[in-house]
Amino acid sequence: MILVLAGTQDGRELAETLAEAGRKVMISVVSNYAKELIHNGNITINARPLDRIQLMDLIQCNQITAIVDASHPYAVNASVNAMEACAQTGIQYIRYERPLIALPAYSRLHLVHDYATAAKTAAALGKVVFLTTGSRRLDTFKAEPMLTQHRLIARVLPDPSVLLECTRLGFKPSDIIAMQGPFSHELNVALFKEYQAEVIVTKNSGSLGGSDTKITAAVALHLPIVIIDRPKIDYQTVVTNCSDVLRALTEVF
Repeated sequence: MILVLAGTQDGRELAETLAEAGRKVMISVVSNYAKELIHNGNITINARPLDRIQLMDLIQCNQITAIVDASHPYAVNASVNAMEACAQTGIQYIRYERPLIALPAYSRLHLVHDYATAAKTAAALGKVVFLTTGSRRLDTFKAEPMLTQHRLIARVLPDPSVLLECTRLGFKPSDIIAMQGPFSHELNVALFKEYQAEVIVTKNSGSLGGSDTKITAAVALHLPIVIIDRPKIDYQTVVTNCSDVLRALTEVF
């Protein structure tokens, strides 16, 4: 059986493609909502969080022969745990990585390498900071002393647990946009204007993650944009499309 770690839409699509190609597939997702999006009844689903030990147990109990890591490009711990679990159980690890988008030559674009630097950089660029980085690291922006007098807008998934976390961190309802992306260029422009954004913070999650339209919208409005670069991880095997995943699995077996 092949285990697909799927924290994204393309990860789920990859699992379904493998199942349709006749592979026996288990998919590991990060929420019950993601579980509901799996429509292929032949795919076994795990919807509980897994640390390295739990992942090794899953591998051994389900006779997993390879892991295709299609977790989010910024989910460092998930990838590191997967590589270590594969090394310790002696199975193949394949990283599916959605392509980066090419960044434009835009004078108001600031590329940083971590969330803490992004928070400090954004603080110096505008008083209304529009965060499109997801919900997992919002605490970094709320904890940054340079941002205490700024208005922070959080655009997050409309998930009850996410909204509860935003409230716990001190976001006002008027500063939370709970919507499912990705968003078009036009909708990004409209939202940035509606909330009077002065600086946009995002990640290079690829076009499927909507990074391209966030950037084009910011450029169209002449707004500064802070982009958190992808973490640098030394993956063992990296592929960028479904056909290469199938080819790599064929070589393994």
